Amino acid sequence: MIDFPYLSELVQKSDSKILMLVVDGLGGAPQRQSRRSELEAARVPNLDRLAQESACGLSTPVLPGIAPGSGPGHLGLFGYEPLKYLIGRGALEAIGIEMELLPGDVAARGNFATVDAQGNLTDRRAGRISSELAAPLAEKLNKITVPGVEIAVKHVKDYRFVLRLRGEGLSEEITETDPQRLGVPPLQVEPHVRDIPGVDAQGNGHSREARTLAARKTANAVNAFAAQAAEVLKNDAPANQMLLRGWSELPQLPGFGPSYQLNPAAIAAYPMYRGLARIIGMKVIPTGTDFAAEVATLKEHWAEHDYFYLHYKPADAAGEDGDFEKKKRALEALDAFIPALLDMKPDVLVICGDHATPSIYAAHSWHPVPVLLRSQWTLGEGVDRFNERSMRNGSLGTFEAKYIMLQALSHAGKLAKFGP
Repeated sequence: MIDFPYLSELVQKSDSKILMLVVDGLGGAPQRQSRRSELEAARVPNLDRLAQESACGLSTPVLPGIAPGSGPGHLGLFGYEPLKYLIGRGALEAIGIEMELLPGDVAARGNFATVDAQGNLTDRRAGRISSELAAPLAEKLNKITVPGVEIAVKHVKDYRFVLRLRGEGLSEEITETDPQRLGVPPLQVEPHVRDIPGVDAQGNGHSREARTLAARKTANAVNAFAAQAAEVLKNDAPANQMLLRGWSELPQLPGFGPSYQLNPAAIAAYPMYRGLARIIGMKVIPTGTDFAAEVATLKEHWAEHDYFYLHYKPADAAGEDGDFEKKKRALEALDAFIPALLDMKPDVLVICGDHATPSIYAAHSWHPVPVLLRSQWTLGEGVDRFNERSMRNGSLGTFEAKYIMLQALSHAGKLAKFGP
């Protein structure tokens, strides 16, 4: 945990290597008829074998009952308190594609979407249109102008784009246009100014009144942009509308490498996860567009770093689509790569997830997520399968994800004794 007050006194360098494989949306939930989750239904012999020789458990990404976004979910795995270090999706996406984000800028993650003749959403991701189709649409949006605010739109990947606002007196404290459900129109943006103890009473430019004025100005600018965007896209079905969420400014977080005395690297095909890694100071290694390319990149750079964050996306995408079989196949496809990871002989291998994405919900959920830790100190503990039901009986128990890094560091011989 990066805020552990004695961390700097305990961390120590060693030659050992830690590999953290984050399986996006790893956790699931049982179907009503089969009473099995995607992991329970999947054939994953390599993961099962690992579970039999590892320390196992379940992690709570944020708090019991809270369904986290990918940002908070990942921050917990990296040892950051997700309730303290909040990063909006917009900043993650922008930094992930190396879009300039200066202090005072505000960014949002955008989705191309589909609406019917009445303007109600029928698909929040426009059928997951390809980058080939989406990139020209982002260019069309980039031509929109709003008085008093500089607009920039840049395509990210597939149906995603980033909107950046630049100007005086802007704020991230506004609501989103994405209602997170179908059958309703996109939302109007409103100021959403929270009470901040010790800030609201200061009257030094950060007062509630000043923040409300900035939020109102930003909301008006976004609504003006959204109205023009709807007109620009109206004939481009299935991407005949767009949604905005995850408003954020440039964040400041403690550095991952200096805090843990590590030389960390990140390998991720999706821009948002590269953005998160950059924000906390990991070196982002360029890679290809799929997990096979990520594993090849890991092997090529294995000698250069003592900590690697490796990201696997397909399980989450299938869960969000509500496709049980597709998520099961994505987990089985991941299993085939496990021998290649073991061939690199990591001293500590952590396999975990940033959140659960059960296909029966077609969304992120609050369910605990399987976590496995393998090192020379783990011999197995009676867990026979890599799934939610079996791993709840492991020695790690059910614990907050922000403590995973301390476990990994200890198993890697990178933490000294605490106290005399």
